[in-house]
Amino acid sequence: MATHSRTTAATDHATRPDIRRAFDTVRKLVMVYGAFSVAVLAVVVVLSVMGREVTSFMWGRAGGMFASAVVTYWLTVVASRGARWAYIRVRVIAVVVPIAIITIDSVPGALPLWFVVLQIAGAVALAPTALIVNRPGLRAAFPVTVPGSRPSAGPDDQRPAARRP
Repeated sequence: MATHSRTTAATDHATRPDIRRAFDTVRKLVMVYGAFSVAVLAVVVVLSVMGREVTSFMWGRAGGMFASAVVTYWLTVVASRGARWAYIRVRVIAVVVPIAIITIDSVPGALPLWFVVLQIAGAVALAPTALIVNRPGLRAAFPVTVPGSRPSAGPDDQRPAARRP
């Protein structure tokens, strides 16, 4: 039974043009965020190899940004296939990460200007994702299900009712 509903949800998300377009845009924005994270990490690596001062804070921020970009992209792909749990995580990340990046990078003197500029550019690239994934149409595509109930596919849904233990 669960396989059927998962397949139906995945098929629905894959065939609805509005959902597909929204997730295509989100994927592109996350890739831009990822590109900025790679740029930050690459500059930190190059500076370190050249013997320039690179703090552990810079390593942590650069590595964390890269890791969050990879995870966010993966979650976006999974959500675009109909996984509500991944969609919820993308919604949270899209709101929290840009705010966190800008807040932490705003601490005066903690990071070099080039680092702050690249990280904030990545945050700005990710920020529109929050608007897209929180639109009513996309939220409606991931309805909340009450434990013990099953989502209905409509009047033509011929699946047998769930058995109670």
